[in-house]
Amino acid sequence: MATENCFEEPYGNFSTIFGTTDIPEWEAILTIITLTFFILLTIIGNILVILSVFTYKPLRIVQNFFIISLAVADLTVAILVLPLNVAYAVLGRWIFGIHICKMWLTSDVLCCTASILNLCAIALDRFWAITDPINYAQKRTVKRVLLMIAGVWILSLLISSPPLIGWNDWPEPDVFQKQQICELTRRQGYVIYSSLGSFFIPLFIMTIVYVEIFIATKRRLRERAEAAKINVSRNQSALKKDEQQDRESVSSETNHNEKSGIPEAANGKTKGKTKKRSKEDSNTLKPILCHEDSLTDNCDNSSSSQKRNSVPSTSENNKAICTSTTSIMISNNKTNTKTVLMEPKKPGFMYQFIEEKQRISLSKERRAARTLGIIMGVFVVCWLPFFLMYVIIPFCPICCPSRRFINFITWLGYINSVLNPIIYTIFNMDFRKAFRKLLGFAQT
Repeated sequence: MATENCFEEPYGNFSTIFGTTDIPEWEAILTIITLTFFILLTIIGNILVILSVFTYKPLRIVQNFFIISLAVADLTVAILVLPLNVAYAVLGRWIFGIHICKMWLTSDVLCCTASILNLCAIALDRFWAITDPINYAQKRTVKRVLLMIAGVWILSLLISSPPLIGWNDWPEPDVFQKQQICELTRRQGYVIYSSLGSFFIPLFIMTIVYVEIFIATKRRLRERAEAAKINVSRNQSALKKDEQQDRESVSSETNHNEKSGIPEAANGKTKGKTKKRSKEDSNTLKPILCHEDSLTDNCDNSSSSQKRNSVPSTSENNKAICTSTTSIMISNNKTNTKTVLMEPKKPGFMYQFIEEKQRISLSKERRAARTLGIIMGVFVVCWLPFFLMYVIIPFCPICCPSRRFINFITWLGYINSVLNPIIYTIFNMDFRKAFRKLLGFAQT
């Protein structure tokens, strides 16, 4: 990334336990500890993601193949790229030879590009699943997803491989041995080509897609809130009609039993019918009150539902509301079958459920906005500084950033591979359960 004038910057000024280094011994030790921690965190986090999808049944759904591909890309960054970068950052010079340098740089571009393009593929998958859920649920087959993932890696290879076949300005072996500098090519054409394919085009796509997802999610939640209000209103009218019929029926049969001298116990069939009707009404209300999902949440957490829906279930609060709502209805059926049918003066509980549903919808909108904001914010903060530096330096002969600055900006991009498994799993309850199970924290 440095210009020719920057090659004159001296290195190897400090004698340390690691030999001659570019930085003082205390800084070298701190750098090694810090960067090693990031490497281990990246490896552990992405291995947990991969194992979670393969070992935890609720996560074995086709859309999570994108998450596996992202985790593999980030894992290869941690294994193939980062350790050599630690040595290069501490020593200030490349000691592994020109051939390993070329393969290291190619692996760097390949793995980081694959990570970014996988993020773009995940964004597109979510966009299609939310804006066209019915049709895309049929199109989202294993074959289609695997083809998209293969396309991500093939495109990454096409972006990273041109320097190996001549599109580079790498020095000759004897000059390289003298300079001991292993840097990405500064050929202006390749810099534009690779930066557009690796970052700027995916950034543009992700920005448009996530804005559309956010708008579509808000619109869908509002439409469902209005639909729920209409459905509950209709069911309330039907309930009032049934209540009136049941009161007349119970009253008529009671009077008939009193006149006929039939014991109260003989009236069990009527009570059984009333209880059955109450259960049917409860089942009618249940899908109305529980039919709610968003970018990260789904009220139904069954395996079959997860296969149909575009995004795995992750909302404990939403499921708790649905469970509590159903429990109230069932409890009323068991303890007092006349709570709904025999108290027409208290229909307000359904309006309370509607208000609660609207409150949940607004909460989900805020959570979706926060999730999308975090995804885009972390991605931009991590990679934008690096790619700006990558593009500016070849066109700016007087720009000569220090090695410390270059290392910092470069590692800021690498940190995105540390954060990806956190961002894409922390908002998903199933991944959290799988992590606790793998780490031995799950309750038996």
